[in-house]
Amino acid sequence: METQDAGKQMPEKKFSTGAISATIWKNNGKSKKTGEPVEFRTIQIDRRYTDKEGNWQTTNSLRLNDLPKASLVLQKAYEYLVLKGQDSASEKVEIEEEIVM
Repeated sequence: METQDAGKQMPEKKFSTGAISATIWKNNGKSKKTGEPVEFRTIQIDRRYTDKEGNWQTTNSLRLNDLPKASLVLQKAYEYLVLKGQDSASEKVEIEEEIVM
């Protein structure tokens, strides 16, 4: 799967609802036990908002009302990763963003 675009790492998948999003990143590392290359995924959760000047900003601090949406996008990310583990041959080259309602 292609994760680089002109030197910039691209997310594997992104789930969002409203201002809350969960982004799945594909990472490469080495096994602590064997030293062999391993692949693993991490999930980043963000909230988008506009500041006093009207500029878009991103934070990982959530408000009380953000928690149900965060739970939803994290559940979708979990489902994606579990299903992907069962069918790893279905990797796509393009980045997908899924809007969750």
